[in-house]
Order: sequence, then C-alpha cells, then structure tokens
Amino acid sequence: MNTAYHFQGVKHIVHGPNSLDQLPEKLALLDRPVRRIAFITQPVMEENGVVSRVVAALKAKDIEALIVRDVQPEPTIENVESVYRDQIEPFAPDAVLAIGGGSVLDAAKLFAVRLTNQQPLREWLGIDLIPAPGVPLVLVPTTAGTGSEVTPNAIVTIPDEELKVGIVSRHLLPQLIILDATLTLDLPKSITAATGMDAFIHSLESYISTKANPISDMFAMESMRLIGANLVEAYENGQSLKAREAMLLGSMYGGLALTAAGTAAVHALAYPLGGMFNITHGVANSMLLPHVMAFNLDAIVDRLANVARALDIAQHDDSDESAADKLLARIHEWTAAIAIPQDLRVFGVSVDHLDALAVAASKVKRLLGNNPKPLSLDDIKAIYSRLLP
Repeated sequence: MNTAYHFQGVKHIVHGPNSLDQLPEKLALLDRPVRRIAFITQPVMEENGVVSRVVAALKAKDIEALIVRDVQPEPTIENVESVYRDQIEPFAPDAVLAIGGGSVLDAAKLFAVRLTNQQPLREWLGIDLIPAPGVPLVLVPTTAGTGSEVTPNAIVTIPDEELKVGIVSRHLLPQLIILDATLTLDLPKSITAATGMDAFIHSLESYISTKANPISDMFAMESMRLIGANLVEAYENGQSLKAREAMLLGSMYGGLALTAAGTAAVHALAYPLGGMFNITHGVANSMLLPHVMAFNLDAIVDRLANVARALDIAQHDDSDESAADKLLARIHEWTAAIAIPQDLRVFGVSVDHLDALAVAASKVKRLLGNNPKPLSLDDIKAIYSRLLP
C-alpha cells in the first residue's frame, strides 16, 4: 500500500460483563473533575432499572445527574438543538454521559461539543467543522450495531431535505467508553437484527472502501468474523451472554474500521430511505447490502472472497468468484433468518419515488467517494428498483 493513512480512537475502553458498575470510579480518568453530569438515555433504561442504579452510584460519589430522556429515535437536527437549549445548556454539566442506542450516543456527542462551541449544528454538517473540543464524554452502548461509541461521527436527520447527514469531527470522540454486554440481553429481536446487520455492513463496507488500509482491515475482518458467527444465535437466543458479548465487540470493531476507512454506497443509499420514509438505518442498510455488493462485484471479487474464506463460508480452494458468490448467498440467508424485509413497498416506497431517492443519494458524496465503483443516477435507481420486486 503506497498511500498514507491516519487512525484515531477513544482514550479509554472498559469492557466486560457488569462493567457499568465501574462507572463512578472510571470517571477519574476524564480530563477534569466531574460534579455535574448530563445523563442522556431512553425510557427503556429507566424501565429496566439501569438509570436509577447509575444515578444512585453517582450520587454516592457526590455527582449530580440531570436525566435527559427526550432524544428522538433517528433524531432531527431541531430535536438535538431544542434538547440542548432547554435542558443541557441551563444545567451546564462538567461532562456528558450517554447510555443507550446509536441515536442517544450521537446526540450526546453533539451536546458535549455544543457546550464549548457557539455555532448551531447546521454549520457543522460535513467533516472537521467543529472548532473546539467538547466537555468530557462517556458513552455506554446498549445495542450492538452502530459502533458510535468509537467513531467521530454523529448522524442527524434534516427533515426539510428528507435526508440524514453526518457531522464528522475528531472532537466527537469520547474520552471513555464502557462495553457491558449484560445491557444488551433484553434487546428485542427486531433491534438485534437491524443493529447486528448494521455492524456487519460497517465492516464489510470499510473492507471494500477505497480508503481501506491495514488498520481498518484488521478491525473489519475480526468484526465480520465475530458477527458472522453470532448474529443468528443472538437473534434466536437473546439471553446468550456469549453471543451478545461477541456482537458487542464486533460492533465496536466495526466502528473502529469505519473510523479508519469509512463506509460507502450502502450507507449513501440508505440515508434517503431514512430521511424520506423513516426506515430504520440498520434495516435500510441490510436491504441494500446484497444489491450494492452485486453492483460492485467485479471490482471487489477478491476482497469478498477473502471475507468468505475468513468466515468459513468458502474453502481456500474455491475460486474467488465462487467464494464471493457464496458470501452474497449467505448474506441473503442471514437477512431471511432474522426477518429483514426485502420489499420497499412495505414502507410506502413506489416506483414513482425512485428519481427523488436517486437524486438524494447522489448528494452523499462523502460516502459515494469511498465506493470501489462510481454510481450514476441510473445505477442508483437500478439498485433501489431491485427492492421493488
């Protein structure tokens, strides 16, 4: 490899069953003392007792917590701004803590930097547009999918453009993450499926990205190995701590892979489906994955073959073409086994929407630039059409 590459990551990773119990002590690792913390979470974490347990542990260390529970699923830019203005800013916390899924983690990242930067979020859409670091940030994922806990990315929905857009900055990286698989044991099957496939797609797209490098390849391959061996088990037997642990690690490795190499056309085409039809991000990605990979096949057959062999889907004496075909077939089997829809009509999409979807996807140049093959508007429309059988 003749090109230079750059890897950045979080400062501290705490991992293991029940490691959330270490949170109060681990706050000492942050760059400043914490006496007031904004705790971003979601109602399910209150219902299962996690919030009260954490608040009590923080109180025992004389740390006051403001519970913020109003971040929407797939949050809009206005939702993030209003929650910041009405709750976070008046509280003036020393740090931000988030326990929840990807939407909660992404919003927490933006709250942390809004506390130290005056610009509205719309001025940060894109790459490296946030001027200054935020307050210390602690992220605890409760799904095994987005890998947001280790990425410098935050995704927001722009309703007036019917699109999801990324804010990317080194200042969005947390100082501390805690990976506690016990928090994922009660995930519903639908969330296990969508987030698990999302994590796999992060890694596969990073592996075939034009920006792939030895560091991203290492994380991507281990992520795919873990997820490929455990996704169906986690879906069918949600109380399997072994499967949940593997999925949580696989998700984190996927986040590290995309941090180093970036995702590509699957994610680019998924964003308009989320913005226009509110299709959950992981579901949209999962539906698109086999069709985008089929489009890219002639440019990445050797890479797909490597994945197939690493996951024991193909043998070393299989040709690259045969091994790649076996991987795509296995992806179809996974999506069927975990009940991922394969028809966009169930979400209200019709042929009449294809032009608008294609135009919107073509604007996601940050990700399309990572794809191993360029996509024309007709190419994008053809991929969407495959999901309107």
